[in-house]
Amino acid sequence: MSALIQAHHLYKSYRDTHAVIDVSIELQQGEILGLLGPNGAGKSSCLQMLCGVLAPSAGEILINGADLLDKPNQAKRNIGYLPDKPPLYPELTVNEYLNYAANLRRVKKSQIKNLREQAIQHCGLEDHSTRLIGNLSKGYQQRVGIAQAIIHQPDIIILDEPTVGLDPIQLAEIRQLILKLGKQHGIILSTHILPEVQAVCSRVQMIHQGKSVFNKTIQDLKQNHKIRLQLQRNIDLESIKQLPGVDTAKQTADNTFLLCGEQLHNSLAGISQHCVENSWGLIELSPIDNTLEQIFLNLTSGEDAHHNEQAS
Repeated sequence: MSALIQAHHLYKSYRDTHAVIDVSIELQQGEILGLLGPNGAGKSSCLQMLCGVLAPSAGEILINGADLLDKPNQAKRNIGYLPDKPPLYPELTVNEYLNYAANLRRVKKSQIKNLREQAIQHCGLEDHSTRLIGNLSKGYQQRVGIAQAIIHQPDIIILDEPTVGLDPIQLAEIRQLILKLGKQHGIILSTHILPEVQAVCSRVQMIHQGKSVFNKTIQDLKQNHKIRLQLQRNIDLESIKQLPGVDTAKQTADNTFLLCGEQLHNSLAGISQHCVENSWGLIELSPIDNTLEQIFLNLTSGEDAHHNEQAS
């Protein structure tokens, strides 16, 4: 089964400024991809290129197999887009606005009412369909923005900062809506709220200084790839590096080491046995959980540059 989005080697330059540098993005059916990065990293440029709003300086974008540059109308029919500032008209009712959005999407007139009602139901707007958008709370306005993005039943939904400015209750409601939509669509979610990504996304891709520096599933993030080892004896670092499952190691304090390795979570018993058999005086052997916040800060602060390249 081919990916809904296949974007390869995207570049975007503005004169001497390189906003996006060799970024590739893929999205599968039923996947929720969290696109992360600090301000100015190039996230919005990537989203706008995927939606056909912005032409790439170089690269290829296939939307459900259709080339976005060669067949823009065919490709864009498969995309629903909510920008960071929802394109709402406060003087219209929810029904009027969704009718307008359906017409823009060239939905057949005979289907508009049915698709509008489906979008309203999906987004929990049944009790607000005849109200003016300008009189709705920000949370419900965000729901209206999502409803316009799905009115034509696209395979792909792209959401740029959909929960910014929402209170905790509204934020939780929008998260549940995204999870529900993710069962039937492929979703790209751009946000600065890291707990939101861990709550709803199945994969994370980070952009920093225009480049992709990280691309892993949430399940991979939950694996323990770091271990703190504390011993009674003073053991040289080279001997520590020979422990099973250890790719790299560094000393963080007297007789204390930070071990890193992709298979460390399967090597705890072997490391413990080695320490005991060699009378190293094992005091502590504890996994260190990877947090998305820690990874984000490390990758965007210039640390671990070598590992960044490998991750991307």
